[in-house]
Amino acid sequence: MFVTRHIPTDHQDLIHDVSYDFHGRRMATCSTDQTVQVWDLQDNGEWKCTASWKSHSGSVWRVTWAHPEFGQVIATCSFDRTVSVWEECVGDTGRDGVQSNWIRKTSHVDSRTSIMDVKFAPKHLGLLLATCSADGIVRIYEAPDVMNLSQWSLQHEIMCKISCSCISWNPSRMHAPMIAVGSDDPSPSAGGKCQIYEFNSANRKWNKVESLSVVTDPVHDVAFAPNLGRSHHLLAIASKDLKIISLTPYGRDAASTTQGSKFKMQQVADFSEHESQVWRLSWNVTGTILCSSGDDGCVRLWKANYLGSWKCIAVLKGDGSQVQQMDINQSSMSSSGGQGQSNSGVRGGPPPGVMNMNIKRNSGWPLFNTQKDQGKAYY
Repeated sequence: MFVTRHIPTDHQDLIHDVSYDFHGRRMATCSTDQTVQVWDLQDNGEWKCTASWKSHSGSVWRVTWAHPEFGQVIATCSFDRTVSVWEECVGDTGRDGVQSNWIRKTSHVDSRTSIMDVKFAPKHLGLLLATCSADGIVRIYEAPDVMNLSQWSLQHEIMCKISCSCISWNPSRMHAPMIAVGSDDPSPSAGGKCQIYEFNSANRKWNKVESLSVVTDPVHDVAFAPNLGRSHHLLAIASKDLKIISLTPYGRDAASTTQGSKFKMQQVADFSEHESQVWRLSWNVTGTILCSSGDDGCVRLWKANYLGSWKCIAVLKGDGSQVQQMDINQSSMSSSGGQGQSNSGVRGGPPPGVMNMNIKRNSGWPLFNTQKDQGKAYY
C-alpha cells in the first residue's frame, strides 16, 4: 500500500533532481530556475521548505547530500560549468519555523562544459566528491580537512573519451573504490555507454576495468546497489529500458594487479515496461528493491525472488494512484512476449550548441519511438 503526498514547491520551472539525506528526513530539490530548495519533515508528516536560494547562473542538474558525519552539506552541479558545495550554518537548523542559512563553501570551475552529475563518495572513503561533465572527464575532489570545507583539492581526472551524463559510487566496503559512468552520447558508434572504473592503490590511479558493450542507448542514470554480504555487485542502468547487471569478481587478489580487477558480468534483468525513456533510479537501503521512473509517468518497484529472478512488484502512477497487481502481471507478460511498439514520443537531453543557460533536459530533441526487447541477453 502506498501513501502519496503532493508537495507544492515554489520552483518556477522544471525540477531536475530530488535527493534525500542519510536519515530520509531532509530533502533537497533543484530546478531549471537556478534555485535549490531544502525541505524538512515535520512531526505531523508534512514537508516544510526551510531554505530556498539561487545557487547557480544556469540550470541546476543535480543535488546530493554528504554523510551526516561531515555535517549538513550538499553539493550541486549546473549548466554554468560549476560545482558548488554548500553547508548549513550552525544553529539555524531549519526546524520550528526557523529559516536555515546555507553558505557556499567552495565552487569548482575546472570543467569547460556543462557538469551533468555530482556524487559524494561512501563515508568509509572520506570526504570525496566525484563530478562528470559533458566533455567526457570525471573529476574527483577531496577535502583534506573535514572541518574546513573551503579547501578542496583535485585528486584525479579520469578521461572517459565519451560525453558523461551520470555517475555512481560502489558503496561496498569489501572492494576497492569503484565508479560507474554513464554516457548520453546518441552516436551508435561510440561503443558501450556505461564504463566501470576502479581505483588501484598500488599506482594510485583509476583504471577502466569494464565497458558494458550491451548498453548501446544513451544512459540517463546509473546506480550501484548497497551490498550487505553479497559476493557480487549489482548495477542498475537507465536508458530506453531498465537493465540490471551483476559483476562478480574473479579473485580476491585480482585488485592488486596493475590492470585492476576482472569481473564475470551477467545481465540479470532487462525490462521495457516503461515503454519510454527511464530517467531515474534508486535502491532501498538493503539493495533488494529498485525504484525506477520514466517518461510513462509511472514509478515502478522491482525485486528479485530467491532464485534471482527480477519482477515488477508495484507501479505508482504520477497522480498518486496504484496500478492493480493483475494489470502489472498482464503488462509483464505482454512486455516479455509481445512485439508491440510504443508510439508515445519521448525527448532527450539538451541539444548541443544551445547557449541559453536555462535550458531544460527534455527540450529540443525530435520525437522518436522505442522498440521493446525480445528477451533477456546474457553475456
